[in-house]
Amino acid sequence: MRAAAAGFWRRFNRPARHLSLGFLTLGGFIAGIVFWGGFNTALEATNTEAFCTSCHEMEANVFEELKPTIHYSNRSGVRATCPDCHVPHDWTDKMARKMQASKEVWGKIFRTIDTREKFLDNRLVLAQHEWDRLKANDSLECRNCHAYDSMDLTRQASRAAFIHRSYLATGEATCIDCHKGIAHRLPDMTGIPQGVQAGPAAASPGLPSPH
Repeated sequence: MRAAAAGFWRRFNRPARHLSLGFLTLGGFIAGIVFWGGFNTALEATNTEAFCTSCHEMEANVFEELKPTIHYSNRSGVRATCPDCHVPHDWTDKMARKMQASKEVWGKIFRTIDTREKFLDNRLVLAQHEWDRLKANDSLECRNCHAYDSMDLTRQASRAAFIHRSYLATGEATCIDCHKGIAHRLPDMTGIPQGVQAGPAAASPGLPSPH
């Protein structure tokens, strides 16, 4: 055992041309920490409301629409920022979302929505992409703050409580099915199914009236 340990130390301490293997290992470890720290710092810097609204396309359009909503200003003082709703909190899902969002840089370079008119022309396409993404991940970002198990259904309107109990709890529907347009104005929704009303709930005799 002692011989093996001594042999390992000689190999570890053996010069690699000009520097010892131990020095290179330690240097690589420190460099890795510096790189990882810098990477995560840059990642978090791109995950703030200030960064999201730093381009006029976002600031002049969707951010202005967010301000009058309850997600921006409310009696509790809790504000949902852009990344809260559009970036998953889990690191793996966050990285996947960041890579997906990198194509937005392409749109910025080629001025896809650099005017209000272009934004309005593309609003439905942009919204549909986000709805489809949230539908595919079971409204993951919504669930970072809103959990069915934490809901007090007795304090909800009878219609909302019924739908949550019948469709959200069973997995037949997810948040984005019903809650489109809660933070931004809706595009023209003509012909676009909305909520569980577009699915099996439409024929449900027990669905309470919205009035």
